[in-house]
Amino acid sequence: AVQRLYELTKNKDTYVTTEVGQHQMWAAQHYKFNKPNRWMTSGGLGTMGYGLPAAIGAQVAFPNDKVICISGDASIQMNIQELGTLSQYGLKVKLIIINNRWQGMVRQWQESFYDERYSSSDMSCGEPDFVKLAESFGVKGYLISDRKQLQNELKDALDHDGPALINILVRRGENCYPMVPPGKSNAQMVGYVNCED
Repeated sequence: AVQRLYELTKNKDTYVTTEVGQHQMWAAQHYKFNKPNRWMTSGGLGTMGYGLPAAIGAQVAFPNDKVICISGDASIQMNIQELGTLSQYGLKVKLIIINNRWQGMVRQWQESFYDERYSSSDMSCGEPDFVKLAESFGVKGYLISDRKQLQNELKDALDHDGPALINILVRRGENCYPMVPPGKSNAQMVGYVNCED
């Protein structure tokens, strides 16, 4: 999804914000930023809820440029009420939800380092219908549940002349590597392949 997003926006002046989690790592790995100051993220600070307000600020600062917030289904719920701000001010932010129905990075840690003792990370029950929620705020909503939809639906959403929320359902158990185990140094990453070896 992130690679396709990059392909559809690489020739446009695009600003990308992220929330925190696996989607943040995938954005860092698969969106090829070719200009400075085009990626806004809270880094490793774990600030869920950062991406949408940051996208709002970027869109106000650059009203004629493309602004995209890449989020997860858990992170976006920290400030999802700001869809109302997008609608109220006609801000054309495109909100991409990489939706695996988990708090993905939390689940990955629980799986990898805590013997699969899952606690409060499963979002599959009680998760809102993001498309209906977006539309209730006056934001165009899209649901992409099949890879075959990705190209056309994503392009349509990006071309929409107004704010849009794109809920992309992805595999639930996908992990994001490399990662640093708890209490370890960056030299002890898991899943890192050193090409010099």
